[in-house]
Amino acid sequence: MIVLAVHLDQLRLEVGADLGEDRAQPVDSVTIEYPAAIFRYKDQMDMHLKNAVSSMPNIVVVAHRPNYNIRMQRLQAFKYELRPDGQQERQMRRFAGSCRFVYNKGLALQKERYERGEKKLGYAGLCKLLTEWRNSAETAWLADAPVHPLQQALKDLERAYSNFFAKRADFPRFKKKGQRDSFRYPDPKQIKLDQGNSRIFLPKLGWLRYRNSREVLGTVRNVTVSQSCGKWFVSIQTEREVEQPVPQATTAVGIDMGVIRFATLSDGTFYAPLNSFKRHETALRKAQQAMSRKTKFSNNWKKAKARVQRIHSRIGNARRDFLHKTSTAISQNHAMVCIEDLQVRNISRSAAGTTEQPGRNVRAKSGLNKSILDQGWFEFRRQLDYKLAWQGGWLVAVPPQNTSRSCPCCGHVSADNRQTQARFACVECGFEENADVVGAINVLRAGHARFACEVSDAVGSPAAGTHRSDSGAAQCHP
Repeated sequence: MIVLAVHLDQLRLEVGADLGEDRAQPVDSVTIEYPAAIFRYKDQMDMHLKNAVSSMPNIVVVAHRPNYNIRMQRLQAFKYELRPDGQQERQMRRFAGSCRFVYNKGLALQKERYERGEKKLGYAGLCKLLTEWRNSAETAWLADAPVHPLQQALKDLERAYSNFFAKRADFPRFKKKGQRDSFRYPDPKQIKLDQGNSRIFLPKLGWLRYRNSREVLGTVRNVTVSQSCGKWFVSIQTEREVEQPVPQATTAVGIDMGVIRFATLSDGTFYAPLNSFKRHETALRKAQQAMSRKTKFSNNWKKAKARVQRIHSRIGNARRDFLHKTSTAISQNHAMVCIEDLQVRNISRSAAGTTEQPGRNVRAKSGLNKSILDQGWFEFRRQLDYKLAWQGGWLVAVPPQNTSRSCPCCGHVSADNRQTQARFACVECGFEENADVVGAINVLRAGHARFACEVSDAVGSPAAGTHRSDSGAAQCHP
């Protein structure tokens, strides 16, 4: 164990912007111990042991700080399946269709103005047009839907246009019926939540029952109603005040992502992949073949399409459940998690090539891409990011170069160190270990170095630059 005495300013702890009057008076300075991976201090001891590689260091920072009552605001969404009656379900279809119509009509108008070289309409201008549409005889049926969800559809369109001009997204596309149908209630004053009876009141829908799987925490901010695979869901976004989290775990760990092993930790443990799509691939193929033999838009075709959608829903639900359980276990048991900064889009790019320059090993690369996308690497990282922030921990992303080729014992880097996909054997010092474990150990060490550069204000090379995101994750920029 390495014990370091540091000042809390070195840890860059972020304090909520709304402290001021809510801040309590400091009592006596307290001494706390909590884990963090901090190196490169001037009084650090540097110890090297031959053929002894620490896979999970237990590093404790002894910090002296005043006992402030630090609190922060947390936004969280709680999603439930709705249990509407026939009339309510028909109303929700109408409301979703009205929002889709308003979005598409506004997009068509904006597209015409864009092609003519005119300036786009802002949100206020679109809302004025919405009033005209609701009062027009041709689209008077829009008045049957609540006005706030219609305005939110225009706000979504305005956000999509802003993302396009800021080069964050492609040009907005028209919405299709039956794909991600949803509408949103932004005013919490119009929403009533009765958790004791598992029901929620929404304007022009009345009281709707829902499957109460867990308690809603906090004050309701807005509600989104969505439809997927013939089922309706309600997502309740809340805001509540929580204390500044302090990590309870005392370890740091590195993670190596893979196909045979979903996630291998530097302490030697690993999580086997679920491969949800692969498990349902045969059933999905048969359902899609059956749908292709039906007359399009016939009743039998709609039934076959619903069967395909249910299989896709089952695949997605199983994958999300696996990722949530895995990320929760890791975030609760470790104070700092180091991962590779993988660009999944580039890794899963097709190797087919072009007619002039055809690719090689296209079939093998296609199977690898399918496995990577089936496991959901980016979603796993996203969940680790916010869950570690909620626990008071850190997520550090490091460049993935040579993590599986470097010897953690002597530091020798060579492609010959990895004779097989699963075994690592250093040609310099003879160190042997599972290749995924070696990669995780190297990721952990790189994470220590990058986190230390940030904490100690050390000026490193551009390749070692790090930057802390708002959620508390250190993002590396190679």
